[in-house]
Amino acid sequence: MSSVPLSTHQVRAKESTQTSQKTAGVPWYVWCGALAVTSASIGGAWDVSWHRSIGRDSFWTPAHLAIQACGVMAAVICGYLILVNTFGQSAKLKTTSVNVLGFRAPLGAFIAAWGGIAMITSAPFDNWWHAAYGLDVKIVSPPHTLLILGMRAVSVGILFLILAAMNRASTDGTPRGEEIFKKLQRIFLYVGGLIVSGQMFFLIEYTWDVKLHSVSAYIAMGIALPLAFAMLSQASRYKWAATTAAAVYMIIAIAEILIFPLFPAQPKLGPVFNPVTHLIPAKFPILIIVPAIALDLLWQRTRAWKPWKVALVSGFLFVAVLTIIEWPFASFLLSKASENRFFGTIYFDYNSRPNGYDRLRLFFEPDNGAVLYWGLLRAAIYGSISTWIGLSFGRWMRSVQR
Repeated sequence: MSSVPLSTHQVRAKESTQTSQKTAGVPWYVWCGALAVTSASIGGAWDVSWHRSIGRDSFWTPAHLAIQACGVMAAVICGYLILVNTFGQSAKLKTTSVNVLGFRAPLGAFIAAWGGIAMITSAPFDNWWHAAYGLDVKIVSPPHTLLILGMRAVSVGILFLILAAMNRASTDGTPRGEEIFKKLQRIFLYVGGLIVSGQMFFLIEYTWDVKLHSVSAYIAMGIALPLAFAMLSQASRYKWAATTAAAVYMIIAIAEILIFPLFPAQPKLGPVFNPVTHLIPAKFPILIIVPAIALDLLWQRTRAWKPWKVALVSGFLFVAVLTIIEWPFASFLLSKASENRFFGTIYFDYNSRPNGYDRLRLFFEPDNGAVLYWGLLRAAIYGSISTWIGLSFGRWMRSVQR
């Protein structure tokens, strides 16, 4: 019995149907992963506010639980993906997974699973550290660093899970595939914005408002931010990726200033140099959205340039725009004009001394002259290197489909 060959139209329709089946919708684990990263971001901001308002109470604070919920969710979600992909019989799952030490799962699942385990491990380590070295210590301590690295790993792992689904959807030429791609792209940029917020959280001790006339703040941001912006821009294929990520950071930080003081809080540790009656929010966010816009505009106009040229110009542009906008704004933040609920310069820690730089609204060891010039030059060079790494990594990320 002879078979009738399919027409070209029928073949294309069949291929389109098969491709659409691969991008049937946003995977459930993407939504759960985005929720986990959001929980960690809220918990991190809440925890800093808790320390500034109340002091270190115990491990079982709502803020700590919100942070650790991220690690638990990541471990559960990614553990499930690893088990299903390793021991399941689905051929579709096999085609969207990689092999690591005999286990199979999407690449992002392995990264996020490690991050979740690191976050959970950091909890007893942090308790021991506080017991040994003090109840309220700096953010950059070994257990906090392990926690933050775990959070970053979870964020990057979830980003890879979103990216793989997004890249698969980009091969679907149907309206359905385009719709799924755009949804995933928005989630990708949202999680990217949370990663940028995490970068700024880790730099908080270098970017305190009284330190914004010191080159160390701009060197720190020159190292950390262009890499994230360039990576997100290349991987997402969105022309305003850096601006979107910076806007997520700005919105979250401003919301914290407006919301946290609405909740009562009292110090439980001493000495108390400043009576506190409510949660103390973080400082007003750095205006990184302005250099982010500048970078997006530059990258839209230099697509034909060689990567090293783009990276070189980007680093200098980022630091120049950031300095031009943030340097005078920092002076404004230390002035009487900023003393209101929006800018949040009326809030101080319970252990903030009356004669401290923070309370006196004075810059801490400001730089000027040759020190400032050479410091900003170093920041620009670091920014160029950071951008080059971000661009290279972001271009590679476009090929990730599993």
